Amino acid sequence: MRKRRFLFKLIMVLCLFLIANTVFAFLAYHATTWLYGRLGAEPQGFWLQLGTVIGVFVLFACSAAIIFLIGLNRKRNYWDTIVDALSRMAKGDFDVQLDLKADEEDQFGQLIHGINHMAVELGELERMRQEFISNVSHEIQSPLTSINGFAKALKNINLPEEKRRHYLEIIELESNRLSKISDNLLKLTSLESQHHPFEAKNYRLDKQLRNVVLALEPNWIMKQLDFDLQLDNISITADEDLLNQVWMNLLTNSIKFTPDCGTITLSMTQQLDTITVIVQDTGIGLSEEQLIHIFERFYKADQSRTATNGGSGLGLAIVKKIIEMHHGTIAVKSKPAEFTTFIITLPIDSTQTRAND
Repeated sequence: MRKRRFLFKLIMVLCLFLIANTVFAFLAYHATTWLYGRLGAEPQGFWLQLGTVIGVFVLFACSAAIIFLIGLNRKRNYWDTIVDALSRMAKGDFDVQLDLKADEEDQFGQLIHGINHMAVELGELERMRQEFISNVSHEIQSPLTSINGFAKALKNINLPEEKRRHYLEIIELESNRLSKISDNLLKLTSLESQHHPFEAKNYRLDKQLRNVVLALEPNWIMKQLDFDLQLDNISITADEDLLNQVWMNLLTNSIKFTPDCGTITLSMTQQLDTITVIVQDTGIGLSEEQLIHIFERFYKADQSRTATNGGSGLGLAIVKKIIEMHHGTIAVKSKPAEFTTFIITLPIDSTQTRAND
């Protein structure tokens, strides 16, 4: 397609060149004849042709100079606009869009398109950064305010012992929550740095899932939950520690948000070169609006229970990042007050998938 456009432009330029030279020759011929007539001379063929050629050359040179100056001025205006836009972006103003007429197929057009695209991407990153800072400040400020308030209340010497213990429990809970936020922030930052170690090995995925369920046994027995395990003998080549965080987070959430005497189903199937793990619970469910934001940082679907469950809103963001590091996918389906289902698909050999990038 590009070759055709280039060939078409080349033909158009040649045609314009021939037309221009024909017009110049016509004008130069008549100008030469008029000049000789004013001088009272009758030129022979050679002198007439020489005068015509010189006239064509002069007209062509003048036209080329005018076109060059117009183009130079236009280019200068373009470059001044581009430099101004880059200066604004360097100062943090990403609301920049170069409205310059240029063909996106040539290098200049690609430069303009690239700057516009870069401004949009940097603006989005800045928006995310500001939102991230705002969320971090809010999440950290909330437990700090709570700790500070109850610590001051404990100074009251007339405070009943029962209330004193209750306040200490709240301070301990908020301290743990603050520690968890800090730990998850560091973990997420490390995962997104592209330098987090990825140590893949071959191991039994079904055994790992069973071990996570056993590790969480006190939590789900306390709520009298039924665990339905449908796990075949399947091996996977992946980072065992990272995936352990995924299963621990998903199953902890299922236990946390499933009412007493509910059911959690954990199943696994193998396709040709992928493995699908499904975690389904009969919990409180999620609305359509909540499903859209479920993997965003600091998003909490159940705001009313934040203080009691100690959630930071970073767990599912970490889960999604780990699965992406394995070149897998995660999807969620839910219906309020009925069920929530997480569907995780992973390649059987993550090292092979990463090598193909």
